[in-house]
Amino acid sequence: MLCDVVLPVYNEQEQIRDSVLKLRAFLKENLKIPWQIVVADNGSTDGTLKLARELGQEFPDVKAMHMEQKGRGRALRRVWMESQSDILSYMDIDLSTDLSAFPPLAGAIAEGYDIAIGSRLSRGAKVKRSLKREITSRAYNVIVKIIHQTRFSDAQCGFKAISRLAARDLLPLTKDNEWFFDTELLILAEKKGYRIKEIPVKWIEDPGTTVKVLKTAYKDIKGLLRLKFSPSLFKDKKKT
Repeated sequence: MLCDVVLPVYNEQEQIRDSVLKLRAFLKENLKIPWQIVVADNGSTDGTLKLARELGQEFPDVKAMHMEQKGRGRALRRVWMESQSDILSYMDIDLSTDLSAFPPLAGAIAEGYDIAIGSRLSRGAKVKRSLKREITSRAYNVIVKIIHQTRFSDAQCGFKAISRLAARDLLPLTKDNEWFFDTELLILAEKKGYRIKEIPVKWIEDPGTTVKVLKTAYKDIKGLLRLKFSPSLFKDKKKT
């Protein structure tokens, strides 16, 4: 059983090496199954790709991939669809989510869950972030539940894993190439009967984040409505 740990990156030359080294050291010490780190560069215009390739040459367990077009969803869809690993995961390059939650995340897939997600809103989670982001996040997840009657608590935490079999079924159905990709994948999975495990996480907001919260939230709402009026997507249940 092999686990891919994907780091989607866009113009992250300032922190890519430190983050990869920290993640690599943690995985060597704490993950019992074989793993590899995949740095998925999506359209960076700085030195990110060069640094990713250098890391790939330096360490046999680090792989660099490049997409010409920007978009986290686009990058994850391509890397996961091309992978032959049993467990496919990703996390944000800033490592805002404490890595101690990763072994349980990967372990949930190994135990038979189809998807595992880090949750900042589950009981036991510990979060430090601005009031603006806290209100926006909670409001968005309430809207997801109202529109789609979902059970998962945190759609947007950049800390997820999926089995290869579930990925092969669900990823071709996802349309979003940016930040809504996570929510879309989870809604499709739950409606189709896939088992989702939530892992409470420790999460600290990166003050240097480039995510435009309100703009992203607006696009997310549009995505939620698109799915609401696409009922045919949910007809076929989980493949076995």
